[in-house]
Amino acid sequence: MENRLSNSSEIQRAYADYERRIYARHLEVGSYLVMVLMPAGVVLDYFVYPRHCAHFFALRLLSTMVGGCIWIMLQTRLRNNLNRHVSLVLALSPALFICWMIYEVDGAASTYYAGLNLVLLSVALVMRWSADLSASASVLVILMYLGACYLHGSMKQAIHSGVLANNLYFLSLTAIIVTISGWIHQNLRFREYALNYQLDQNKRNLEATNVKLSEQNTALERANHEIREAEAQLIQSERMATLGRLSVSLLHDIRNPLTFAKQALFNLQNKSPAELNPAVHKQLTAIERGIERVEGIITPLYSFSHSASHAAELLDLADVLTTAHVFVSYELKDKNIAFEQHVTPGQTVFANRNQFISVLINLVENAIHALDQKKFSAGESPVIRITGWMDGQRSFIAIRDNGSGIAPDQRDRLFKAFATTKKPGVGLGLGLNICYTNVQKAGGDLSVNTELGQFCEFVISLPVDGAAANSTPAS
Repeated sequence: MENRLSNSSEIQRAYADYERRIYARHLEVGSYLVMVLMPAGVVLDYFVYPRHCAHFFALRLLSTMVGGCIWIMLQTRLRNNLNRHVSLVLALSPALFICWMIYEVDGAASTYYAGLNLVLLSVALVMRWSADLSASASVLVILMYLGACYLHGSMKQAIHSGVLANNLYFLSLTAIIVTISGWIHQNLRFREYALNYQLDQNKRNLEATNVKLSEQNTALERANHEIREAEAQLIQSERMATLGRLSVSLLHDIRNPLTFAKQALFNLQNKSPAELNPAVHKQLTAIERGIERVEGIITPLYSFSHSASHAAELLDLADVLTTAHVFVSYELKDKNIAFEQHVTPGQTVFANRNQFISVLINLVENAIHALDQKKFSAGESPVIRITGWMDGQRSFIAIRDNGSGIAPDQRDRLFKAFATTKKPGVGLGLGLNICYTNVQKAGGDLSVNTELGQFCEFVISLPVDGAAANSTPAS
């Protein structure tokens, strides 16, 4: 991972820009250190070299001025354009004046060489030096120290006494420590920056992705809303199409009681005064029954055609089947289809009344269509059989016909929207999809068992009551 990070040119450029900004702040801190610590060293001069105290103080002030000049540059527009090698100037200026003081006093024997170690350690740590800067500064400081010892004339004596070797040994150790530390810290800083950079990049990408997801979710919600509206319109269209197909049957059933009521009124009008009183009650009763029958036919139609949504309720299966039968009775008679109903006494279902009636009508009409497509052999007649039974918390209703059946390759897509086994123009392919959706909404299931050319049976499973529905949440 580290190699992958270091090879990224984008991260390298970003890190270099980051280092320039950080470098200016650290260079400013280094300037403060030089301006404060160099003049403070006059206390040491007073106790170690009192005769040179004034002269050494002047040298320290010169070093302080170098630090001050760099600090002033950092307060201008040059701050962001200063090269990192300026830190070498800041570090070598106190080292140069320390070597000058070593040259003027004891040469290699001067204890001031320890100040060179402090310069390398303190400034290198503060300035965030890399390995190359640390190595360069270390070599230059050692060369300046050797030059001071050589110019003082005490190098040979220092070599014989081992003082020079001792001092060079510690200076070299300091240089090695500073160089290795610079290399380690440089790699750690880069790795930390690269990880943070990638983390920020990933965060920005995640935020951008979240924005896109939010937009997509909004678009999806809008699409879902439009789909639900379209579905509601399609369901209403399918319902109205069903009503259109049933209108002939309903008109036929309504015409008979109306004709009877009309005939009864005609009879009343043609009665003699002597006959009117005994016959009035009987004829009026007949009229009342005819009107009640008309109302019984119209009421289910109105309830079914109403598009408002109703909550699920406890339904008596026999009563619901009787209502559904009203809508298909004329087609059954017209096509000479036998209709058998075998329901467990007291069998109930928990569902939306209108939706459940719609499911029953749709399945029976599909059965009528399948029977109409089949040519029956001698001795065989079309029949639709509805069977109901209860098993524990579930209520089952099977609608079976001995029609043309369904081909195996059509069964997998039978309940999908716009999938139909009918000829083009006969149906939209929404009927079974709507049935499946409505049954699932009620916490039930709709399955099919069929054999091509022999039969087709749809089995509805629904909760028997509200408690069963709560234990079986709607899909």
